[in-house]
Formats: sequence, structure tokens, C-alpha cells
Amino acid sequence: MYSLRVEGAFSSAHNLRGYKGKCEELHGHNWRVQINIKSDRLDKIGMVLDFKLLKNKLSACLEQMDHKYLNKLPYFKKVNPTSENIAAYIYKKLIVQIPLLKSVTVWENNTSCATYEK
Repeated sequence: MYSLRVEGAFSSAHNLRGYKGKCEELHGHNWRVQINIKSDRLDKIGMVLDFKLLKNKLSACLEQMDHKYLNKLPYFKKVNPTSENIAAYIYKKLIVQIPLLKSVTVWENNTSCATYEK
């Protein structure tokens, strides 16, 4: 089994609805996002997928959230913008473009992250 990982980043603000504590207030993060690809096959030149292609698709997805107030984006008006839900949102956006996508991990700081995988 082959596994690939690429990373991207974006900055945004959010607040957690229904949370009793500091995160209920508007605050921001410099998010780091990792996507993981798995395959048991290589193409004819010995690659699972081109890293450049993966980085471009991830970058385009993250651009939609960069320097935004996440709570105002249509998806997050109904879904609380927790790290867990952000990981699921990115996964759902990318799986249609990258069928070999295994998981998405979202880091909200250097010590805390959430992963979504199917």
C-alpha cells in the first residue's frame, strides 16, 4: 500500500455556537491541513498521483476559506465550524476530485488536530 501526504494552510476566524467558554467568542486560527492519499497501485511512471496536482486541488479548496469568517460561509451557517467539521467539509469537497483520498487532518494549533476519514 502506498500513502501520500500533502499539506496546505489558511487563516480564518470563527466562533463556536453553543460552546460555553472562550471559543464561543470570535477568534482566529492559522489552520494547517494535511490530506492523505492511499493506493495499492502506481501508474506507468511509478506514481500514485502527482504531488503538484494534489497541492493545487488542496490549495483551491482552502482558498475558499482563507481570510474568511467561517460562520458566514453557507455550509457553516448550519454546521458549527469546529475542527472536526472543517476536516469533514474539506474531505467532502476533495473526494469528488481525488477518489483516492483517505483522510483530512486539520490542525488548529501546534498541539491540537482533528481527522476525518471514511
